[in-house]
Amino acid sequence: MSEDMRKLLEGVRDGSVSVEEAALKLKLQPFEDIGYAKVDLHRKVRQGAAEVIYGAGKTPEQIIGIAEVMRRNGQGTILITRLSEEAAKAVDEKCPLTYYKEARCGVAGEMPEADGKGKIVIATGGTSDIPVAEEAAVTAEVLGNEVTRLYDVGVAGLHRTLAHLDDIMSASVIIVIAGMEGALSSVIGGLADCPVVAVPTSVGYGASFGGLSALLSMLNSCASGVAVVNIDNGFGAGYFASMINHR
Repeated sequence: MSEDMRKLLEGVRDGSVSVEEAALKLKLQPFEDIGYAKVDLHRKVRQGAAEVIYGAGKTPEQIIGIAEVMRRNGQGTILITRLSEEAAKAVDEKCPLTYYKEARCGVAGEMPEADGKGKIVIATGGTSDIPVAEEAAVTAEVLGNEVTRLYDVGVAGLHRTLAHLDDIMSASVIIVIAGMEGALSSVIGGLADCPVVAVPTSVGYGASFGGLSALLSMLNSCASGVAVVNIDNGFGAGYFASMINHR
């Protein structure tokens, strides 16, 4: 159950919200059809987090139109993923946003205060994995999480990982992002006492097959408690980690 839904039902229970008011909120149009998109207005009620705009393949005008519907319906913070710098400049003219270049994400509105139960740690095998890691980090922060970044701590120099044992041991959930053979997720999975979300990246030489090698390594991890998302899917990892951190 989402926090908004819980507050609404608790309001009915304690009398601060009438049954009629609650029914009206629940009956509000679940989506708005603007021709090229059907904007999901009930997603936060259903899932606890509002709809996110996937920017790749959309024109700036389409992104602006979707964002305007979201803002008109009370969404204070809007995340736009896979947004090019050129498109971000065009969107910013009508819908002011903060652009995170490495993450390729735009955020319209203010970042919320962290209200997760713990800390999300994001670790990368190398510097080349940072763009995917930043997508995960910005996503997690937009969803109200405290994030600690541990970049370039891969298994080629294991002492770099071991230098951050305090962060690893104190995390609520860890996102591990690595290309090549994707071994870092197994190493951290064998150290941590919390869930690990592994993200294979398309970083690597020819035999890495654009991230497929890392994906298969992570799927075959012998460390317990490791879940795997799709290649380069920083957004999916950040979202899933946030769900864990808000339980």
